Amino acid sequence: MPINNPKEVLALVERAASDKISLPVRKILILAFLAGAYISMGGLFSIVIGYGFPSMAPAPGLQRLLSGLVFPLGLMLVVFAGAELFTGNNAVLVPGALGRRYGWRKVLLNWMLVYAGNFVGSLFFACFLVKLPGMLSAEAWRSAAVSVAEAKVSMPWLTVFLRGVGANWLVCLAVWLGLSANDVAGRLLGLFFPIMCFVAIGYEHSVANMFFIPLGMMHGASVTVSDFLLANLVPATLGNIVGGAVFVGGIYWYINK
Repeated sequence: MPINNPKEVLALVERAASDKISLPVRKILILAFLAGAYISMGGLFSIVIGYGFPSMAPAPGLQRLLSGLVFPLGLMLVVFAGAELFTGNNAVLVPGALGRRYGWRKVLLNWMLVYAGNFVGSLFFACFLVKLPGMLSAEAWRSAAVSVAEAKVSMPWLTVFLRGVGANWLVCLAVWLGLSANDVAGRLLGLFFPIMCFVAIGYEHSVANMFFIPLGMMHGASVTVSDFLLANLVPATLGNIVGGAVFVGGIYWYINK
C-alpha cells in the first residue's frame, strides 16, 4: 500500500492526540505504567544482548549496535499494544495545541501524568522483574548495569540535555515514520531504524533512564538519588521535550498546517 504523506501523517497524529487528551486520568496512569514497563523490557533486552559477550569490549561500536538492534522492542510494544509514553507525547500532542484544538494546560497535565506513570512502571519492572528474580546475576550483566548508571550521571548537565534533544528527535521521528505506513511490516520498519540509531549513538532518553539508572543503583552503582535526578533525569527530560515538541511536533505542524 502507498505510504501516508506528511500531511496525512499530521492528520493521524492530531486524531491520536485528541484521543489521548480525552482519556480519563486513571486510564492515562495505567497506560503510562505499561509504557514504562515496555521501555524497560527493551532496556533489559539491550543489556542482556549488548553486554552478553565480554570479548567484544575492545569493539564498543559492535556492543552499541547489538544493544540498538534489540532496544526498539520497547517502542514497538508501546505502539502496537497501546500505551502512553511521555517522550512520544512530547511531539504527538503539540500540533493540536498549536492548532488550538485544545489548550496547553491539557498538554502539560497529560505530560505530567504520563511521566509519573512511566516512572512507576520503570521502577516496578527494574525491581520486581529484574533485581528480585536475579536476571542480571552474571557478572558481565551486573557490571554493565552498574557502569551504565554511573556513566549516565557523570556527564556535564549540558551534555545530557543535548543528548536528550537528539534522543527524542529520533524517537518522535520513529513515531512519525511508523504512522506513514499502513501495514504492520512498514510500521515496524519505521519504528525500528530511528530507535536503533539513537541507542547506538548513545543519546539520553528520560524514560529509558528511569529504568537504567535505578537498575544500576539496585546492583551497587555509586549513584545517589540526587545524582540520578539532577545530573541526568532533569536535563534528559528537558532535552527530550525540546527534541520532540520543537523538532518534530512543532516543525511538522508549521510545515504542513
